[in-house]
Amino acid sequence: ETGDSLQVKAVLYLLETWSAIKFFKKEKKWHSFKTPHGLDYQNLVHLIHPTTEVPELLRGASEDMRRRVGFKLTDDRGTMRDALYEVDYCLICHEREKDSCSTGLHEKDGSVKKNPLGIKLEGCPLDEKISEMHLLKRHGDSIASLALVTIDNPMCAGTGHRICNDCMKGCIFQKQDPVNIPLAETATLTDVLNLPYGFEIYSLLTRWNPLNARRPYALPYNGKNVLVVGLGPAGYTLAHYLLNEGFGVVGVDGLKIEPLPEDWTGENGKSCPKPIKHIEEITDDLDERILSGFGGVSEYGITVRWDKNFLTMLQLLLTRRKRFRAYGGVRFGGTFTIEDAWAFGFDHIAIATGAGRPTIVKMKNNLIRGIRQASDFLMALQLTGAFKKDTLSNLQVRLPAIVIGGGLTGVDSATEIFAYYPVQVEKMLEKFEQITAEFGEEESWARFDEEEARVMQEFLEHGRAIRAERMRADEAGEEPNFVPLIQSWGGVSLVYRKRLQDSPAYRLNHEEVQKALEEGINFVECMNPTEAVPDEFGAVKALIFERLNYVTETGKFEETGEMVEFPARTVCVAAGTSPNVIYEKEKPGTFKLDEWRQFFEPHEIVKNGDGKFHAVESKQGFFTSYSTDEKFISYYGDNHPRYAGNVVKAMASAKHGYEKVVEIFADELATRGILPQAERDKIFDNLEKTLDEQLRAYVVRVERLTPTIIDVVVRAPLQARKFEPGQFYRLQNFETSAPIVEGTRLMMEGL
Repeated sequence: ETGDSLQVKAVLYLLETWSAIKFFKKEKKWHSFKTPHGLDYQNLVHLIHPTTEVPELLRGASEDMRRRVGFKLTDDRGTMRDALYEVDYCLICHEREKDSCSTGLHEKDGSVKKNPLGIKLEGCPLDEKISEMHLLKRHGDSIASLALVTIDNPMCAGTGHRICNDCMKGCIFQKQDPVNIPLAETATLTDVLNLPYGFEIYSLLTRWNPLNARRPYALPYNGKNVLVVGLGPAGYTLAHYLLNEGFGVVGVDGLKIEPLPEDWTGENGKSCPKPIKHIEEITDDLDERILSGFGGVSEYGITVRWDKNFLTMLQLLLTRRKRFRAYGGVRFGGTFTIEDAWAFGFDHIAIATGAGRPTIVKMKNNLIRGIRQASDFLMALQLTGAFKKDTLSNLQVRLPAIVIGGGLTGVDSATEIFAYYPVQVEKMLEKFEQITAEFGEEESWARFDEEEARVMQEFLEHGRAIRAERMRADEAGEEPNFVPLIQSWGGVSLVYRKRLQDSPAYRLNHEEVQKALEEGINFVECMNPTEAVPDEFGAVKALIFERLNYVTETGKFEETGEMVEFPARTVCVAAGTSPNVIYEKEKPGTFKLDEWRQFFEPHEIVKNGDGKFHAVESKQGFFTSYSTDEKFISYYGDNHPRYAGNVVKAMASAKHGYEKVVEIFADELATRGILPQAERDKIFDNLEKTLDEQLRAYVVRVERLTPTIIDVVVRAPLQARKFEPGQFYRLQNFETSAPIVEGTRLMMEGL
């Protein structure tokens, strides 16, 4: 052989050797060497048993740990190459009508298949054209790809990576890693958003989309107005569809909703808004972003694993619409009733109020101090801005912490307690140092009683340890590692009465369990809570669990009678929720409930021989039993038995249900014809004027009566008229207008 051929062989040998090394490395940074792994449904997460004393305690391996600091976005959604790998991995099944990611996997008799964990493989609830999206993305047609997505999922900013995975569950790859479709979908959106005026392109596609044969453009206002109760995923998606059909939409929500800058919105759609050239103009770091309140569970229930700047975009999409208005701080059934809606001139009411009250766990002393509902903790953390360095919040967490439950809310609560504790103790240390510098240490400590002094001393010690770790990490040029510290102080444990594999979090979305374990939480299985143990001050200090034994032959859990005590200074209960039918509970006889009295009984609206519409029971219906003068009430999202469970199902309920609302008014609108522009404008303008006057709260006078008592007079007519003895008002100011004094934003919690 010649010298040249030997040189080529040597180079090829080096390349093969290098490739082999890269291929067998655990972290595959070269997508060319990435290969799908087989799925073992009983071992989808990597675990270790760190102690033999409690064999039920599971933890992530130390080499898998990630260093999370604070509340910045914890998942950067990968790179363009990551997304394109998933697109390339897809088999483009729609050409053979095998796109089960969209349509689901079915048995020969037509029933939906289940995977080995018992989860139905129904595919995307929105019937999104996933395979087609991937095909266009492969060709480099990003805008066309997004246009396809927005046909079935116009509010796609609210879905995608770390939100939904129904499509992944239904992927044709059932025995190996599925295509990460949510990652590819979000990349399709962000690739367009990152273009100059990318947000405006996305905004246009939600209103004008030539690929959407059924509704290629938004219809003009038809003079009919719909009240949407709840501005979570179901509510804001329904609002979008109804606006495009020509309806006026007013959304009300129990949370306060922060206003967006008027130059972004064009004074809420009344004038031309300033175009957004670069998406960075309307986005912020998540640990500094103003919590707008818009988005319901997406705002307060989902952690910073997901980029909540997408919620700002969705709020902006709707707020720019001329016939859309949103009012926060309005409780349906309290401030605002069905009769009020008809009196104000609404033609239809749509209920999208989400899940109802949390499930109470039966255990002794379950209401002592230190025990709270997980949903309450997440709302307090997110909506008061407790995790921000510049806020004053009284959200207190102590370690060890235990979260009871096995669902995704429990997983989220555990990770957020873990991340919040270092922020909390550092803030406490910093504030205490400021106070002692001004008033002296003796006077500062004199304000505390015995219990408070103990807790404060604990926080100060932990705060100094956190500060020292930050300094060490800065000197070493790396991220601080708080995991060993938190675990040494007792850590955060998620405790479930069954096995990990039986938990809803594992069965529905094991990736979230894996990510949580990487942040340092513990998972304890087969433990049933029986009693909370109080300390001498009446606060929780431990939980007693009964150990359960799993019987492989029967698949059941046996009581062993063996009690195990876990120290716990903070307890969050995440044992599920019940449907939100509080209106019927408070005003019996308004709606008919189902046989279990859990959900509203579903009805459909049909026209009888008398030519009038009537509500008739139907399992496929979107309407409640309410019927007065041909006015009806529909319901969506977690309120609906067919669509309860997750964000994307809630949005699907809006997609499938809005058409039924449109049908009610179709004949009347066709007979009446289009009203003159001035008359149409007057209908909505008068409604808006009335609601502004009745619902918006204005501060009339503030007077300091004593050094500790302030008299605040507020003008809020509807709230005042609905007052009943024993009720109280919650007072909050807007974060957008809260002044900042010496680095602290003067924002009130709900008082």
